[in-house]
Amino acid sequence: MSLIKSISGIRGTIGGLPGVSLSPLDIVLFTAGYAQLIRESFPGKSNTIVVGRDARISGDMVRQLVCGTLRACGMDVTDIGMASTPTTEMAVVFSGASGGIILTASHNPRQWNALKLLGPEGEFLNAAQGKRLLEIVAGNRFDFAGVDSLGRYKQEDFTSRHIEAVLKHPLVDVEAIYRAGFSVVVDGINSVGGFVMPDLLEAMGVTCHKVHCEPHGNFAHNPEPLPAHLKDLSAEVVSQKASLGISVDPDVDRLALVCEDGSMFGEEYTLVACADYVLQKYTADHPGDNIHTVSNLSSTRALKDITQWYKGTYTAAAVGEVNVVEEMKRTKSIIGGEGNGGVILPSLHYGRDALIGIALFLSHLAAKDQLPSELRDTYPRYHMSKNRVELKEDIPLGSLFKRIRDAYPKALVNDTDGLRLDFEDEKKWVCLRKSNTEPIMRIYSEAPDKLQAEVLAQEIISFL
Repeated sequence: MSLIKSISGIRGTIGGLPGVSLSPLDIVLFTAGYAQLIRESFPGKSNTIVVGRDARISGDMVRQLVCGTLRACGMDVTDIGMASTPTTEMAVVFSGASGGIILTASHNPRQWNALKLLGPEGEFLNAAQGKRLLEIVAGNRFDFAGVDSLGRYKQEDFTSRHIEAVLKHPLVDVEAIYRAGFSVVVDGINSVGGFVMPDLLEAMGVTCHKVHCEPHGNFAHNPEPLPAHLKDLSAEVVSQKASLGISVDPDVDRLALVCEDGSMFGEEYTLVACADYVLQKYTADHPGDNIHTVSNLSSTRALKDITQWYKGTYTAAAVGEVNVVEEMKRTKSIIGGEGNGGVILPSLHYGRDALIGIALFLSHLAAKDQLPSELRDTYPRYHMSKNRVELKEDIPLGSLFKRIRDAYPKALVNDTDGLRLDFEDEKKWVCLRKSNTEPIMRIYSEAPDKLQAEVLAQEIISFL
């Protein structure tokens, strides 16, 4: 498997040759490059870097390499151990650090790991910073600290502080959640969600049943929270007669929900439901204010519909959290995120966060006094077909996209990120983009009818 280097960090499989896999040499090289980037980009800032990780089997090995390299570069390290990605992001801000490194390959299988890199705002590096990092690494010229200038090391936990910030957020109605008497089943994929989510739920008075919640890193199923991977969770929700099922990915920035009858609420609709609640609250408190939301080009158009219900406006950003965040800042959006279950609430922090996501969702559910399946039926009904095709590394994407555009002359074309074709009269769209994290092409399509979405996707796949 090719090592994937991008502006957002480095990702690959454990074991194999340097430059081909995520080897110790590559980990040290990128960590040293990151330390140099932080020093030159943020002079005068704290000399501290926060390091957090998910529960992957390779996590502790990678952690030791990263922390040791940072110290060798003269950087102080605050090691927060096993922690969610949003917790690590918030820890950077809480501690006044100059950056952070998250050791997680997110939804990728157990053999993968990655270094995700943060700036002093607890947000992912922007394109210019990421480009500069790649230049530093390619130059391979590092000046390590002498023995008297080695960085210091300490351990600290920030999970409880993150949970406290969620509970204190004015949009989170802990009292209503407590009164509702919710019973929830959590699938923690045997990673950090196995202890973070139950701690949050129990603090809100929610009865919590656990499935795959031992954080030993042996993932019980494919980590991507898709319906085919959530059969155990669905069955347990029905067995326990629970109000809801919750699935998170290994680093807890994505949130997928299961209805009380075992059916999928739909990860695309996690953000839609949370946005409905936030927009309703905001418009009630700020009548007449302009409101805006953002998701990415591969997310459901239902968020656009919901935003328009509240007389607001919507834009789509390129795929990738940093792109969504930049567009949210530009448009002063009050909520946004990605259709993969990633909710971003700027009034907490600019990062996808399953903790604030579930707190908003349960507040919404308590206020509506509805079952999850009933709430889901109040939203525009769209069906999405998500497909992936393995790519040869030398595939000429330009000529491929031109052939597809020429085949659909009446479609609205958006080439901000890959290629998206919109068919407004039929309320359907299709998007092709090369993955930033895997050597694949993702083909997503959406339509009011499941068959329409699948037919459109297969038409596009035939070009590949």
